[in-house]
Amino acid sequence: MAVSLNRRGICDFVSDEELTKIEPQVSLVTKQLEKQLENTGWHNLPRDFDKDEMKEILEAAAEVRTKADVFVVIGVGGSYLGAKAAIEWLRSSFYNEKETPKIYFAGTGCSPSYLNEIVNLCKDKEVYINVISKSGTTLEPAIAFRVFKKLLEQRYGTEEAAKRIFVTTDKAKGLLLKMAKESHYRRFVVPEAVGGRYSVLTPVGLFPMAVAGIDIEKIIDGAKEAFFHLSKENFWENESMLYAAYRNCFNRKGKRIELLIGFDPDFRFFAEWFRQLFAESEGKDGKGVFPVAQIYSTDLHSIGQFVQESGSLMFETVLDVKDIQNDMFLAEEKEDIDSLNFLAGKSLSFINRKIFEGAVQAHIEAGVPNIILEIPRLCEHEYGYLTYFFEKACALSALTLGVNPFDQPGVEAYKSKMFNLLGK
Repeated sequence: MAVSLNRRGICDFVSDEELTKIEPQVSLVTKQLEKQLENTGWHNLPRDFDKDEMKEILEAAAEVRTKADVFVVIGVGGSYLGAKAAIEWLRSSFYNEKETPKIYFAGTGCSPSYLNEIVNLCKDKEVYINVISKSGTTLEPAIAFRVFKKLLEQRYGTEEAAKRIFVTTDKAKGLLLKMAKESHYRRFVVPEAVGGRYSVLTPVGLFPMAVAGIDIEKIIDGAKEAFFHLSKENFWENESMLYAAYRNCFNRKGKRIELLIGFDPDFRFFAEWFRQLFAESEGKDGKGVFPVAQIYSTDLHSIGQFVQESGSLMFETVLDVKDIQNDMFLAEEKEDIDSLNFLAGKSLSFINRKIFEGAVQAHIEAGVPNIILEIPRLCEHEYGYLTYFFEKACALSALTLGVNPFDQPGVEAYKSKMFNLLGK
C-alpha cells in the first residue's frame, strides 16, 4: 500500500521533457538532503524509531485513557497540528462528543475567551496535561501552561499535580526542560534535529494520538514503508521527487498558489498541518508556492467560482481516498417530491466521487492543473505514509527552489517586534 501520484491532470501543463530538464536538480538536492545531519532527524526516524520509547508512550497513554476525563494538549503550530489532524481524520471531528478522555488543545493562540472555555470544561473533571515546546519560551503555550499548571496545583496539590503533567521538550536544554527536572514531570523528547513542523512522527504527535486510541505503531509502520519507498533513486519512480518537481515547474510558470483539496470535513486539520509545513518551509526570499486548503464539495459553493474563472495562478493537489468506510446509501421515496429518485440506491461515496471527477475535469479545462494523490484507504498506516510523503516532498521542493526548508526567519522577526512591544 502506498500513496501514488496520478499524472492525468497535469500532462497538458507540464511535459515529460520539462520534467527531464528539472530531474538533475531534484536528484541533486535529494542526495544533499540524505547527507545533511542538522534539522533532518525526521528523515530516518521511521526506520530507527526507538522501541523502548514507543513502549513508554503507549504506557503513558494507557494511564491517561484510564484515569482522565480531560486531556489538555498545550502547543502551537507543529506542536499540535499533526496530532489534532490525526485525531479528526482517523477518529472523528466529533471525537469529544463520543469519546473519553476529551482532548482539548490549548496554547494555540492568546484568545482569553478560548482559554477560559477550556478551563471551564475542566471543572469537576479529572485532568491530565501534555505541554509541548522545545524551548519552553514560545509565548502562547507558555501562557497556557502557566494557567493549567496553576489549575492542577490548586486542585490536587503540587506533588499530585506533577504526576498529571507530561512534558515533551528538548533532551538537553531549554527552560521547559529545567522546569520538568525541578518539578519531576514525566518527559518525552523532541529529537534534537527535528523542527516543529516535521515532528508529527515523534512523541510530539504520537502521544496525543495514542491517548485518542489511535494505533501509533501502525502510524510508524506506514511512515517506515514510505521511508523505503521514497528512497528510490529513480526519479520517475519516486513520488516525493515527482511532486517536488511538479510544484517547481508550476511555480516557474507563474502558478504560485497551491490548493490542497480533500472531500471530507474531517480533513480540515490535516490541511492546517499541510499549510504550515509548506508555508513555513518555502516562503522565504520572495520565493515559494502559497499553500491554501479547501474542502470540496463545501468550498465549491464558496470559492469554486473563483477557481473556475480566475484561477490562472493556481494548481490543485487533490487527495483521492479510494476505499471509503462507513458509507451511506440514498433510499428511494414513493413520492419523488425532491426529485432525487434518480440517485436511489447510490452511495454518498459514489456521489462524492462524481463531484470529484466533475470538479477536476472542469478545473483542468479552465487551466487549473490537478495533481491527484491516490490513497488506498484512510487508516493509521496510510496516515503515517502520507505524513512522511509530504515531509520529504516539502523538503525537496524547498531545496529545489533554493531556500532552506528548516528555518523560519520571518517568524523570528515578528516575535522580536512582539516581545519589544510587550516590554521584554
